[in-house]
Amino acid sequence: MRSKGQTMGERIKLTSGDGFVFNAYQAAPAGTAKGAVVVIHEVWGLNNFVRIEVDRYAAAGYLAIAPALMDRVDLGYESEDYGPTGFARIGELMKEFNQATALPDVEAAIKAVAGAGKVGITGYCFGGATSWRAAHAGLGLSAASGYYGGGLLNYIDLAPQVPTEMHYAEADHGIPLEQVEALRKRYPDMGIYLYPGDHGFCNFDRADKYHAASAKLANERTLAFFAKHLA
Repeated sequence: MRSKGQTMGERIKLTSGDGFVFNAYQAAPAGTAKGAVVVIHEVWGLNNFVRIEVDRYAAAGYLAIAPALMDRVDLGYESEDYGPTGFARIGELMKEFNQATALPDVEAAIKAVAGAGKVGITGYCFGGATSWRAAHAGLGLSAASGYYGGGLLNYIDLAPQVPTEMHYAEADHGIPLEQVEALRKRYPDMGIYLYPGDHGFCNFDRADKYHAASAKLANERTLAFFAKHLA
């Protein structure tokens, strides 16, 4: 894992279908890309965690990109404040955020990397729910692997149109196990995984949430899933 500031990618601009120009972070593999991966951030925007996740997918051989979906309400927003002040700011932003803008901005990111081959999508929390919605919309995607997407039951009837898997935490009080089981019942043939730990178990910048063994296993599953469906 690289420390802060040691990223391998670059910050770029994307233009959505309505002409809105927003930020993104992109990293390319050392050799020929074997496909592309769109990484959807948590509610903290293009912070250290999501940039290093983009780099990790690039190191695995994919052209990877993370669009800054929060730019619609606060252009350039990104935060690593996981305390009360940070959560208060997130609450303010989410009151203003219009979910209708998310998928067009995701589609702009997909189009930006589609030249590398088949495109997969992944994301965390806010990004996990967005990944599910994108899998339902299609948008030129070939696979989706989402992590602890909030508002699960709000989207349960949005059946994915591409191969999809989802990852959840056993101790996530925001997404009770009953909701995960409801998802499993609705989609019995889908890979829906539970891991020890809490919401946010992949975020290595959150000592109170990170669960290394769970993150490792979930990441391995996602890479195997993309290797199968993006080939």
